[in-house]
Amino acid sequence: MSNLDSMQSDERKPALNQSGINRLIQVIGSTALIAALMFLAAGRLDWMSAWVFLALSTLTFLTAGVYVVRKNPDVVNERGKGAEGAKTWDRILTTIYAAFMFAMYIVAGIDAGRFQWSVMPLALQVLGGSGFVLGMLWMYWAMLTNTFLAMVVRIQSERGHRTVSSGPYRYVRHPMYVGILVSYGATPLLLGSWLALIPFAIMGALLVLRTSLEDKTLQNELVGYAEYAQRVRYRLMPGVW
Repeated sequence: MSNLDSMQSDERKPALNQSGINRLIQVIGSTALIAALMFLAAGRLDWMSAWVFLALSTLTFLTAGVYVVRKNPDVVNERGKGAEGAKTWDRILTTIYAAFMFAMYIVAGIDAGRFQWSVMPLALQVLGGSGFVLGMLWMYWAMLTNTFLAMVVRIQSERGHRTVSSGPYRYVRHPMYVGILVSYGATPLLLGSWLALIPFAIMGALLVLRTSLEDKTLQNELVGYAEYAQRVRYRLMPGVW
């Protein structure tokens, strides 16, 4: 291969752009904010469950997350565009969802970190840690498979948006949301807070509503999605919905 051919080949390789870099900064910033909220709510730094949570989150990001960045940077670029082109209902739902997500960490800090109202068996905390990691890995698998996996609900016509049916999309139509439900549902257990399950339950209900609205949008606006929905019948849980 000539030097010119090599240069052209390199130019065709997908790479992070400014949107992708912004997304990585957002992820790091969100993790730092969550850590601050938890420890401020707990009123102490010697809350071991919170440190375990942060360690698992960081380790998963530095392994599976970095692998996705290397193999499919386009999905990171897309997810860094923020709310550009989002539906109005999607903006509303995601704003409320984010509020309850942060509330979950604050409640956990007050409950398990400060006052220790909840009594969580160690076995359940270990189960929560396992569920958290598995949910995160499932999310990264969806990101690795689907380069059109945006942060908002929109049809990416400028990128040749098409239906994806491989990877976890062979089993459910919205695997990213499955990973979110599993990882966030396991978080209160990992942190040792029964009370934190309350804001998570609201988050879960909002996510199910968003799944329904997004699925209708895709069936109406994305070419081939209606046929895909006939083959893969379930949105989130095989045999249920």
